[in-house]
Amino acid sequence: MTIQKLALEPGVNREKTSYSNENSWFECDKVRFRQGYAERIGGWTRISANSFLGVCRSLFNWISLAGANYLGVGTNLKFYIGQGGAYYDVTPLRSTTAAGDVTFAASNGSSTLTVSDTDHGAAAGDFVEFSGAAALGGLITADVLNQDYEIATVVDANSYTVTAKDTSGNTVTANSSDSGNGGGSTVGKYQISPGSATAIPLVGWSGGSWGAGTWGNGEASNTQIRLWSQSGFGEDLVFAPRGGALYYWDSSAGTTNRAVLVSSLGGASDVPTVVNTTLVSDVSRFVFCFGANPLGSSTQDPMLIRWSDQESLVQWTPAATNQAGSLRLSKGSSIVTAQQARQEVLVWTDSSLYNLQYVGAPIVWSSQIVGENISIASQNSVAYADGASYWMGRDKFYIYDGRTRQLRCDLRRHIFNDINTEQIDQVFAGTIEAFHEVWWFYCSSGSSTVDKYVVYNYQQDIWYYGTLTRTAWLDSGLRQFPLAATYNNNLVEHENGVDDNETATPTAISANISSAQFDIDDGDRFAFVRRVLPDITFDGSTVDNPTATLSLSPFNNSGSGINSPTSEGGSNSGSVTRTATAPVEKYTEQLHIRVRGRQMTFKVESTAQGVIWQLGSPRIDIRADGRR
Repeated sequence: MTIQKLALEPGVNREKTSYSNENSWFECDKVRFRQGYAERIGGWTRISANSFLGVCRSLFNWISLAGANYLGVGTNLKFYIGQGGAYYDVTPLRSTTAAGDVTFAASNGSSTLTVSDTDHGAAAGDFVEFSGAAALGGLITADVLNQDYEIATVVDANSYTVTAKDTSGNTVTANSSDSGNGGGSTVGKYQISPGSATAIPLVGWSGGSWGAGTWGNGEASNTQIRLWSQSGFGEDLVFAPRGGALYYWDSSAGTTNRAVLVSSLGGASDVPTVVNTTLVSDVSRFVFCFGANPLGSSTQDPMLIRWSDQESLVQWTPAATNQAGSLRLSKGSSIVTAQQARQEVLVWTDSSLYNLQYVGAPIVWSSQIVGENISIASQNSVAYADGASYWMGRDKFYIYDGRTRQLRCDLRRHIFNDINTEQIDQVFAGTIEAFHEVWWFYCSSGSSTVDKYVVYNYQQDIWYYGTLTRTAWLDSGLRQFPLAATYNNNLVEHENGVDDNETATPTAISANISSAQFDIDDGDRFAFVRRVLPDITFDGSTVDNPTATLSLSPFNNSGSGINSPTSEGGSNSGSVTRTATAPVEKYTEQLHIRVRGRQMTFKVESTAQGVIWQLGSPRIDIRADGRR
């Protein structure tokens, strides 16, 4: 028998078959590589018991002059400012009624309240906040009325319904005494309309303009998801929903203060009324609006860039005495996103990459094409790390580090053959600088929610992937851990802990990694393995005796499938358990198995709570065992 080390190259490769990929890893989930060796990723912990409404798509972190650590949280329903684990609703208002314009009507035994407000302009799903209302006389008290409500149905242009609730969100049913109308002082504050959490494809007759497409074929379109862009302006925040207006939140006014239109601020002049994304430059704090309406027009131009005067939120009218201005890009049909990079602003259209550089008056900002014939998956698919911009395209990955080029990817087919292109707007990128990683999250084919991820390690130039449901990501130097948003309306800190601590009850994180097939003498003879000598560390585990399972799966031929039975009168796997940590870490010395095959694969997995591990260089006791 021969003791043979399993020397596998770091990274996972799915561009080749399992057999042709010998000496490599082939499958994994929730595993990364550090110093060339596979290890389970860290756990995550909820930052607080508080939650927000909607699916979070944007996170931005900054610190005020007073030292307050703020977090901008944009969801499809609301916009929040996070501080100290609490979420404060600062969603901008689109309109506010005069006192007494809003009245209520209740029915005995029903929780439905009919709200009357002439020309309210609201739609089902919109949010409205009532104040100044008096009790209706019974169970519908002033506390029930004077709070935030989601509109349930729209009756007509002058009325709609909401479902009565108490301040804890529990449904309240009216009784026979609820005959009032709320009095003459009720004020209704209507928030900007929410957006969609998923793209809704619209395919069919009349889907496009008259004459578009061929006879008898429907036109495809879709309802876009709500995306936000955020940027700091000093200690304050500037943000915009895609296709919406530009808003401003003043941190000095406190977290009970709602955001307002930039155009409503004193001295505002020609502020764009519709934008796709916004950014504040590092150079002289120019506020950029990408995909904005031109000066003197309310029609959006998806290729137009406008910027304010330097150090100004409100001055957008170009003049000889300021540096406000605009320019229109030519390559592409719409601007998708923008990013502040080193001494330049990068702007992606749907087919090209531009850079903007400050040149001073009278041109102020110049543009040049730095990448052509490219694609970009979504507004949030770009990440900046180690002096370079990385992004996911529609069928490949790219990097810009002074020049634009395709990023070699060992998982390209595996990722892009399993992605829901109808939900590609949900793709988002993030970084974990501590591990030199860029992460992309996406919806797999058949899924309308984000359920998978792919990671590029730019230090080791390798790839790996897995499954995880997240909706936004932030790797901020202002926080100890990377922050992510979940579909449970929570924020969690990644690499904090060992388990899934999103709820009050921790649960185990299952992780695994499998090698490609390996053989003896190019498979000329069968191999027989009777022992595995583990090499693994459980450093960081929170249980006394953490365990991982190591297994070998045999194949008669590269395309034959796993042999059945998988062992020769014994077992093909075993558990490696740590028994001591001092003076040296001790764990299972050897696993006795009986496996015979022309090819084999090696797998490590863990499913228990409190277990984290890093694999070293395990060895197998192997010998040649005939040709049939």
